[in-house]
Amino acid sequence: MIERYNDHAANERTFLAWVRTALAIMAFGFLVEKFDLFLEVAAASLNQPNFPLGGRIIGDVAGLALIVLGAVLMVVSAVRYRAVRRAIAAADIQQSGAGHGDLLLVGLLVTLGCTLFVYLIYTVAKTL
Repeated sequence: MIERYNDHAANERTFLAWVRTALAIMAFGFLVEKFDLFLEVAAASLNQPNFPLGGRIIGDVAGLALIVLGAVLMVVSAVRYRAVRRAIAAADIQQSGAGHGDLLLVGLLVTLGCTLFVYLIYTVAKTL
């Protein structure tokens, strides 16, 4: 039997949850990146003028940023998994080194979410 098996299993479940979240963020970034194609087709079917270049740039940047952020989140989760694994296996009690990286990632996600919200308002206002 593995010593502290429950702790190791919980650490692995947490790691897998981070990986699933990172994959979802990357998939959402891909969706945002390709959303302009949908808007162009919708505009053409409604006999609207072409979608403005500024909106395409915002969508492209936000989509690519989400894809990169998802990849960074995977790397961060792997690093944290290994650090917690070593801490669980250590004989002595170690102080948790909670960094500000989590808050930075959340801040980036909130910023990207707000950017996408403004982008969607901009695209809806242009189609009206």
